[in-house]
Amino acid sequence: MTRITADVTFLRGYNQARVMALGRTGRTFERSTVVEATGLTPQAVSKVIARLTGDGLIRPVGVRRAGIGKPAVVYELVPDSRYAIGAHVARRTLRLVLVDLAGAVRHSAVSPLPDDFTPEQLLDALASGVDAMTNSGGVRGKLTGVGIGMIGPLDHANGLVRGAHGLRHWHDVPLREIAEKHLDLPVHLDKDVTAGITAEAWRHGATFGDAALIMIESGIGGGFWLGGTAHRGAHTNAGEFGHTVVDLDGPRCVCGRHGCLEIVHNHATDAGDIARAARVVAVGVVNLLQTLDLAHVVLAGADLLRHPQTYLTAVTEAVRADARRADWLTTTVTLSSLGADAIAAGAAMQVLDQHYGVPALAPI
Repeated sequence: MTRITADVTFLRGYNQARVMALGRTGRTFERSTVVEATGLTPQAVSKVIARLTGDGLIRPVGVRRAGIGKPAVVYELVPDSRYAIGAHVARRTLRLVLVDLAGAVRHSAVSPLPDDFTPEQLLDALASGVDAMTNSGGVRGKLTGVGIGMIGPLDHANGLVRGAHGLRHWHDVPLREIAEKHLDLPVHLDKDVTAGITAEAWRHGATFGDAALIMIESGIGGGFWLGGTAHRGAHTNAGEFGHTVVDLDGPRCVCGRHGCLEIVHNHATDAGDIARAARVVAVGVVNLLQTLDLAHVVLAGADLLRHPQTYLTAVTEAVRADARRADWLTTTVTLSSLGADAIAAGAAMQVLDQHYGVPALAPI
């Protein structure tokens, strides 16, 4: 049986993370706001605020004068006190974003990758891009780390790319380890779609409970946010949504199976039938809803964003017709609020979350 412990270090980090979350979601806050939102004692909140102020993560911006008693100090998050860089590795491109502590994208850049690129070629492109984003404004000294959203299959726990679909040189590559050595920075590695759903959760806040992000960008994947946290699965390889079968007699897919959603979708797009391609995705989404009972579905990816309204309409109509009962089963379908930056921004937010989010409990 696994026993969970919560030591003083964990509790300190947990309480600080709760205050940081308030700073991200509200423009300003004060001690009483934190007490009401968290249930912590005023004394505990004062200690947390003092630590965060000392680290430069929050700052006082004035006082609120009540009718009687001592004026209350008002605080705000300092967005430019920390940064993270997020990388979205696709089969054709590398997209990098610089994200501040509040989760805002400060800078975005995309560059081509060679056909069937090697780990060395990716690392060189990463290093050049990181240098370009941190060569001014003192950003490097405030950089928390680099997050990489990568094509799967992928072992998040061990930092390994197990065998990226469509890339010959990516079999059991320890990308997290070699990237840390190459960049001389902490690196967080996750599936592209898991990074993407993390970004959406940061932006939506506590209302984002059970959701999926469907990404269409040279491949098709699904990132899942279940019970208020990213769902990676038993082997941290959840998200191979594009490799669920929708046609038993369909064409052979790059994964070796026949009739996968991704290959059926791609055949439709290759034929110029975007409406049919969108309906294929919609069928897959309805299957997901029947399995997981999701409240939100977010559509993302560069290929999808070339025809956003076609995909949004097809998925919305399929959900309404085939999966939901409007009187008690409802699902909101939207396009990603971050556009083409969704995956890279989410990878950066995962880095910030490691340092300034709720810490993980360690089993012993």
